[in-house]
Amino acid sequence: MNLPETKEKANAIIEEIKKAIIGKEEEVRLSVICLLSKGHLLIDDIPGVGKTTLAKAIAKAIGGIFKRIQFTPDLLPSDVTGGPVFNPEKNQFVFHPGPIFANIVLADEINRASPRTQAALLECMEERQVTSDGVTYKLPEPFVVIATENRIEHYGIYPLPEAELDRFMMRISLGYPEKESEEQILKNHQQLDDLSEKVNPVIDPATMVEMQEKVKEIYVSPAIQEYIVNIMVASRQHPAVMLGASPRVGIHLQRCAQALALLDGRDYVIPDDIKGLLVPVLAHRLILRPERRVDIPSLLEEIVEKIPVPLE
Repeated sequence: MNLPETKEKANAIIEEIKKAIIGKEEEVRLSVICLLSKGHLLIDDIPGVGKTTLAKAIAKAIGGIFKRIQFTPDLLPSDVTGGPVFNPEKNQFVFHPGPIFANIVLADEINRASPRTQAALLECMEERQVTSDGVTYKLPEPFVVIATENRIEHYGIYPLPEAELDRFMMRISLGYPEKESEEQILKNHQQLDDLSEKVNPVIDPATMVEMQEKVKEIYVSPAIQEYIVNIMVASRQHPAVMLGASPRVGIHLQRCAQALALLDGRDYVIPDDIKGLLVPVLAHRLILRPERRVDIPSLLEEIVEKIPVPLE
């Protein structure tokens, strides 16, 4: 598969998802960038704006297996990953895969689960595997966790720890639709209960894996890599920041920039690719000092303005 073919298929995925998610073109585009980058997506938003529909639409567009896990305080790690179940015919325990064994896994209201259950996702998200009784089981490819959390609720939740937040390549918000978009949503719901039913597969999972590998071929010059590192270092040294970006953030930012370049039909990354992805890739990783009241997007803009842009 060459670059033009990959771009065409990626944009076809976007167009299919837009059948279900009306008026949120930039958010859909970011979701596909995250998918192409083999990253996990966190959707932090208010209830009822289409978070679940987006996850289901992505799964349908790539022809993948979709599983939904409703996170609750009493959910156990084995309810997510699976575990040994006694087989009377074999007279032994056999591993029974949990709902995490899917291409697109919706971790709905992830911050309602206990820290122990949240931690069960760490190995899955980073190593793409599950270990049970000393045996490791590989997760299917592609494998993407799309987690949701409702930002307005404060009771009965367990905020995600920094280690888990750092596993999410991007965090986005859908927000309320524009008036015209909301009118179109109502018209579509006259006939359908679930707008993801309008989405058709445009590729299969094997093709998605091939596209993810194609992203890695997009050229990133040493000057661009130095630019990324300078941003990472500046985020750690800013006086308002208590915990800055980890090296993993730089890796994620580079990979997302490669995917963005591919969507635009380029075989190389430019500085604007980096700038355009800073908020969705970095904002949720930074921890500010309690005494500093700063808007994180404005802080990132301030950081970037002080860093020389590569001229190549």
